[in-house]
Amino acid sequence: MSAHDHDHAPHDHAAAGTVAAGHQGHEGPDGHGHGHAGHSHGVAADADRRWLGIALGLIAGFMAVEVVIGVLAHSLALISDAAHMLTDAVSIVLALIAMRLAARPARGGFTYGLKRAEILSAQANGLTLLLLAVWLAYEAVRRLLDPPPVEGGLVLVTALAGIVVNIVAAWCISKANRTSLAVEGAYQHILNDLFAFIGTAVAGLIVLTTGFRQADSIASLVVVVLMVKAGYGLVRESGRILLEAAPAHVDPDTVGDRLVAQPPVTEVHDLHIWTITSGQAALSAHVLVAPEGDCHAVRRDLEALLAKEYGITHTTLQVDHAQDSLLTVGRPGEDREPDSHCADAHGPVHRQGPHDH
Repeated sequence: MSAHDHDHAPHDHAAAGTVAAGHQGHEGPDGHGHGHAGHSHGVAADADRRWLGIALGLIAGFMAVEVVIGVLAHSLALISDAAHMLTDAVSIVLALIAMRLAARPARGGFTYGLKRAEILSAQANGLTLLLLAVWLAYEAVRRLLDPPPVEGGLVLVTALAGIVVNIVAAWCISKANRTSLAVEGAYQHILNDLFAFIGTAVAGLIVLTTGFRQADSIASLVVVVLMVKAGYGLVRESGRILLEAAPAHVDPDTVGDRLVAQPPVTEVHDLHIWTITSGQAALSAHVLVAPEGDCHAVRRDLEALLAKEYGITHTTLQVDHAQDSLLTVGRPGEDREPDSHCADAHGPVHRQGPHDH
């Protein structure tokens, strides 16, 4: 039998995950090692699916009607609005799927569960917006140079109806839990669609009263700009999470300096801050304290500081006593012997006093 073989008492993994969710901290086998602050996980399972379902029904139903009217009225503005509504509907569907997946307990190889399903859905939604925007921009420019006849009356009436539908749909989604990036993305898309319908209504009125057919293509380009803005925002935010970047509002160097300023901490390295899913930041670090310091008390104090000042409650801190070599006084910037705990530390090393980041 190898050194890693051991017997297990029977247990329920789902139940264990439930207990772990309320866990406030634990020590490693050496009595120092690892703090794991209390936290809540991921996309909120209590997000109101009923409100999202109502919004989805409104968006999908009106989108089908709008496509038919857009073809009959020869209006690219209406068709582009319908394309935007299609991405809205897809984003709501993906948000509903992500909520269901995220509610599953962590098990097996998925130690975080499937909480990043909503990030993948946001990424897909953003990419779809950008691709549709390229096609609509091409069509708008082509029709701007050679505008077809447009039924201004149909465009105006349909756009006014679209404004009402989007107001109701936006209100429904605002009642759901918007801590999810996918749900918030759908909400922002519907708001963008509302502005687009207002532009389309203005274009329809201009065509109806003046005969200026290019107004329809100009309204389409306005929709394209809104789609690019929303799509880029979703791709950027979801991309940061997928690339394990720190939350946009948190500067890791500032956090490291703040931690090392707490006595008796002498050094912080291997500091990592990332986002598991929307609204759930995580942090891990190796913390060294002076020989006379209480590792357990330091860990509790640092966890409280991170929760209070940065809102980071999902933390894993390895706390150890510093070696004597790390406590030797030297000139700022002078090389010191590496710590035997981390021969290949990642990222900058934070120590008291001036130091490079």
